[in-house]
Amino acid sequence: MKNMIKYIPGLILCLVIALISQTMSLVVPLGAATFSILIGLIIGNSIQLKSIYEDGRMFAESKLLEVSIFLLGATISIQMISLLGIKGIWLIIIQMSLVLMFTIWVGKKLGFGENFSYLMASGNAVCGSSAIGATAPAIHASQEEKGLAVTLVNMMGTVLMFVLPLIASFLYHSETLPTSALIGSTLQSVGQVVASGSLVNDEVKNYATLFKLVRVVLLVVVVIILSNSKRRNKDTHVSEKVKIKFPWYVIGFAILCILFSIGAIPNWASIASNQTSHLLEITALAAIGLNVNIKLIVKQGKSLSFYALCIVGFQVLLAILFIQILY
Repeated sequence: MKNMIKYIPGLILCLVIALISQTMSLVVPLGAATFSILIGLIIGNSIQLKSIYEDGRMFAESKLLEVSIFLLGATISIQMISLLGIKGIWLIIIQMSLVLMFTIWVGKKLGFGENFSYLMASGNAVCGSSAIGATAPAIHASQEEKGLAVTLVNMMGTVLMFVLPLIASFLYHSETLPTSALIGSTLQSVGQVVASGSLVNDEVKNYATLFKLVRVVLLVVVVIILSNSKRRNKDTHVSEKVKIKFPWYVIGFAILCILFSIGAIPNWASIASNQTSHLLEITALAAIGLNVNIKLIVKQGKSLSFYALCIVGFQVLLAILFIQILY
């Protein structure tokens, strides 16, 4: 019971922000997600929140978002997924491969350590902090290297989260598939993809999430590749087996998607899942906004900032190029 109580203050704060955002979206048509992130960002950077809010905020940012994605499966059919097609799968695979190679190469050129470059590669190519967390033990990265990579990757994603919808609006007039491909194939974390897609519309959010989940599925492959690459280094010896936890919400999403596609989930349940998913989503986005440290973004060193800028620029330009070719 004591463990449950510690989450309450932060969860209430995030839920209140979500409900305020929901109300504001009825008056100003910017979407609840936009208001939720912005209100969280303003509060987090103008008020020194007490530590009692942190446990609940972290829970909302991670667990509530996972449940939101899981429930989203009850609203998406296999027919929708099929619209991604072979083109969408190839877009993800090629983009991930090139981002991995480019990030490691640039890291070496800028004088960063191999471990840090590998962590940055997995975080940007796959799914942000989760990929870094899975890769770190596989390559024997230190806590300092892991912490720095997580911080930098999250900052990059935070900036892109707001920039990509603007780019998509200019290039594609927010057309669903190319916009979803740009957001889903580029952004670092699942939460950032959901947030960025929500800034456009629900359809883009759903399809962008599908693109992103393909990347998450390939996490196992990326960790194995990086681990084997490190093992081939004569100066290091990585002998133990690598254990990778596959995200439960990806499996749950797939199961609900199949059930919805065959008609096993009634329409009322699908609507309820969609509404619940939306509320959990904007609550999680409030938590993400509360955690964005603008001062930290500004204060990062020049070399790290340049490294991040190179990766971001490469990812976005690569995505635009392949979307132009494939779509």
